[in-house]
Amino acid sequence: MTEAKYLKYKDPKQPIAQRIKDLMSQMTLEEKIGQMTQIDRSVASNEIIKKYMIGSVLSGGGSVPAKQASPFTWIEMVNDFQKGALSTRLGIPLIYGIDAIHGHNSVYKATIFPHNVGLGVTRDPVLVKKIGAATALEVRATGIQYAFTPCIAVCRDPRWGRCYESYSEDPKIVKLMTEIIPGLQGDIPTGSRKGVPFVGGQDKVAACAKHYLGDGGTHLGANEGDTITDTKELFDIHMAAYYDAVVKGVATVMASYSSWNGVKMHSSRLLVTDFLKNRLKFKGFVISDWQGIDKITTPEHANYTYSIISGMNAGIDMFMIPHNYTEFIDGLTYLVKNKFISMTRVNDAVKRILRVKFTMGLFENPLADYSMAKYLGSKEHRDLAREAVRKTLVLLKKGKFPEKPLLPLPKKASKILVAGSHADNLGYQCGGWTIEWQGLSGDITDGTTILSAVKKTVDPKTQVIYNENPSENFVKSYNFDYAIVVVGELPYAETSGDNMNLTIPEPGPSTIKNVCGSVKCVVVLISGRPMVLKPYLNTIDALVAAWLPGTEGQGVTDVLFGDYGFTGKLAHTWFKSVDQLPMNVGDEHYDPLYPFGFGLTTQPRNNL
Repeated sequence: MTEAKYLKYKDPKQPIAQRIKDLMSQMTLEEKIGQMTQIDRSVASNEIIKKYMIGSVLSGGGSVPAKQASPFTWIEMVNDFQKGALSTRLGIPLIYGIDAIHGHNSVYKATIFPHNVGLGVTRDPVLVKKIGAATALEVRATGIQYAFTPCIAVCRDPRWGRCYESYSEDPKIVKLMTEIIPGLQGDIPTGSRKGVPFVGGQDKVAACAKHYLGDGGTHLGANEGDTITDTKELFDIHMAAYYDAVVKGVATVMASYSSWNGVKMHSSRLLVTDFLKNRLKFKGFVISDWQGIDKITTPEHANYTYSIISGMNAGIDMFMIPHNYTEFIDGLTYLVKNKFISMTRVNDAVKRILRVKFTMGLFENPLADYSMAKYLGSKEHRDLAREAVRKTLVLLKKGKFPEKPLLPLPKKASKILVAGSHADNLGYQCGGWTIEWQGLSGDITDGTTILSAVKKTVDPKTQVIYNENPSENFVKSYNFDYAIVVVGELPYAETSGDNMNLTIPEPGPSTIKNVCGSVKCVVVLISGRPMVLKPYLNTIDALVAAWLPGTEGQGVTDVLFGDYGFTGKLAHTWFKSVDQLPMNVGDEHYDPLYPFGFGLTTQPRNNL
């Protein structure tokens, strides 16, 4: 037996640049194009990965190996795909990606953290960094090494269906929150070159700053719409957080579906190559969004050849082609062989993808570690999520009379009412991007609803009566001490969340009317953005914006009952009526219901 041939690219002692150079010198065009292709797990198999030398697999929203799959089921699937990649001629490991945008949100029993719209309220980069580290552990618990997060969009109009994925309308807060990146990836080593990706080991994941660029500034808040603005405003508002993301060593950047002044971001060479890669010196890879290049043309996929050329020449490196990957591979191969796309462009893409894979240590540790499974939904992570919930709550109104605040609520009472569609619905509490792409209703995973948290918090002698949508007569006949009404938006994601009227859906308004008209009440609003509140304000005694808190409902009652004080300050302006939109802090005609930065505070009860 001759000794196994020494391969420089497989030697971890070699500098990464040398390993990339050595590996690329041995790669065929087919192997390079395989690296640039990312397919969904639903069409992937060990054999397909081996045959097409696929470089990456993803789980789209809700694409799971089995309903309520355990971490071990996930690991077995990821490792099986990985073995397909390792059995190819060069054995280049696969990178597996998933949307973990508020915790490991597709996975049963994972900790679901508050959505970004709530986290921005905290203005607490240390907390967000801890959430990043916890999310990385839970993602690794299922064998996955790459998370499509954080969304560093600046939501300028709450009518946008992705506003809850944005930390704030203010670029300064969004910039502060890029601290989640070192949480996910690890702290960049001192003296690192600017823009070089960094992922620090097996308990960290590659992160993805998205959606580049201007996704939160589209006309009328339309998802995938057009951001109509000059260069100065685009850069001052929407680019601000990307500088920080690149400096913090973010591994990847995802292109936005949206356009800037009519030019699709997936085809913008100016912003992707000239600015991000050349000016900002970003050395990681740029990934397309789901079928992102198909949407370069209208109608979608109308001229796929043009879409491939346009996306490649803009500077996209990895293409999320969930299903029709052979069409992409054949198309790109033809275009390179016939000199419509240069080999230089292909090599730039592959070099960037390999740089991330080498940096992560994927060549040394390609297979997932079963011992990480213990981190999924761990007590420490749930405690962290509960702390995050407490800090995301914004107190908008304390009581009808300032001298007689209703909050904090007394734990000792003879009888209290809990009402509203969102009081005992974990799925509603978590919102979109939870278990499934659009979110779901009901007991969808492990967690604590606000109703069960109330029952755990009040004095054992206090009678808690729950009625989802009580009549006025019901409320009057019981002689309640006070009521907690929990209402809000139903779950949604992306375009299906675009909403021009922003009203609280029924039966929310009638529940508020029936309950708050007859008994002292606090309304807890569960929503992904500010909603129309003006019509109800006079009826309501106290009002709390709880955003989309996730699985740890106990964080809400911790503050309602005064174990902790309210500290949250609005990170999005609260409008009076939708006619005012878009309206952001600093605008000339700024006339909000509650201004940016507003939030009443209370002292914890033991300090009262």
